[in-house]
Amino acid sequence: MAESKKNRSASAGRVLRKAVGTVATGVVGVVVVRAAERGETGSLPRRLAVGATKLGIRGTRRAEVGVEKARLAAGDVRAQAYADLGEQVPPPADRSGGHDHQH
Repeated sequence: MAESKKNRSASAGRVLRKAVGTVATGVVGVVVVRAAERGETGSLPRRLAVGATKLGIRGTRRAEVGVEKARLAAGDVRAQAYADLGEQVPPPADRSGGHDHQH
């Protein structure tokens, strides 16, 4: 019984530490964004926010390129498999249908 209480306390402590870390990260983020909003164009918080945003955009673009390369490579493997079976590769599925809501 004492051992299960220790395990529960340890688990609760880990969860609490993670929660505190998450809250602290959020607070720091809000402070930086607020400082950037009221800062002048050349202020440090604004430059940091712009720099972080640029990194995010670049990272997203690189990820998109990687995903597209992986998709094309998978298509090539699929086409080769069909060719090895002596079958014609079916056309890609039409994904435009079934998207009936507005963005």
